[in-house]
Amino acid sequence: MNTLRTTLLLGALTGLLLFAGHLIGGPQGVTIALVMAAVMNFTAFFWSDKIVLSMYGARPVGAAEAPQLHAIVERLAMKAGIPMPKLYVIPDPALNAFATGRSPSHAAVAATEGILRAMSPEELEGVLAHELSHVKNRDTLTSTVAATLAGAISHLAYMLMWSGGRHDDDESPNPIAGLAMMILAPIAAMLIQAAVSRSREYEADASGARLVGHPHGLANALRKLHRASERIPMQSADPGTAHMFIVNPLSGASLMTLFSTHPPLEQRVQRLMRMNA
Repeated sequence: MNTLRTTLLLGALTGLLLFAGHLIGGPQGVTIALVMAAVMNFTAFFWSDKIVLSMYGARPVGAAEAPQLHAIVERLAMKAGIPMPKLYVIPDPALNAFATGRSPSHAAVAATEGILRAMSPEELEGVLAHELSHVKNRDTLTSTVAATLAGAISHLAYMLMWSGGRHDDDESPNPIAGLAMMILAPIAAMLIQAAVSRSREYEADASGARLVGHPHGLANALRKLHRASERIPMQSADPGTAHMFIVNPLSGASLMTLFSTHPPLEQRVQRLMRMNA
């Protein structure tokens, strides 16, 4: 069901992208939108992990630099039956982590310095099991494509703001269509992207708990992350990559719940504890 839902949501994003292209340039605009989507997705498929990691200044680490991180991920990857991913540490005091890469054999897991300091071994194991579940379920590719298409739609909507749109029967500008697309397209893209992320977060929580053998570590980690998320937001967080983290790296005080890329942490903890029951 999640695979079907994700396919439909990504299809809806593509449809919005083509609609934006049509409003800008008619049939030629649709062609341009298709080419833009193809180029962006090609780039995202092969280089998204390097782009995101460089955005956050993540540095690669091995067993010598991060022995606990390396040991936990190595053990969990073996249990999950996936290759050992590359490991990175983000120089940020915030508590967060994410996984990226186009497949389990081309994956990377990044954790902030803050989360490595603040979490107990059991809590850190739960967080890393969650991220490895994203890798095993190939969510990292899905989230990257969603972010890429959403970004393309927002970019086309920005172009439409200046072009003013077109009437279907002539070449004259249509300011109302342009204004509507400028407002609605980014909102629709954000909602679809959030829906992709939310469904995957619940599944990764459950898969991570099963991988460890119990939900306690991840549930306790989520409680700790909830307390720290607004107190120590990531200073370098980018809205376009927020959905990739285990918790929203942006300050929640200024964001509407409707546009949040993550389910409420309280609901995630409740679901995990129902698994235990």
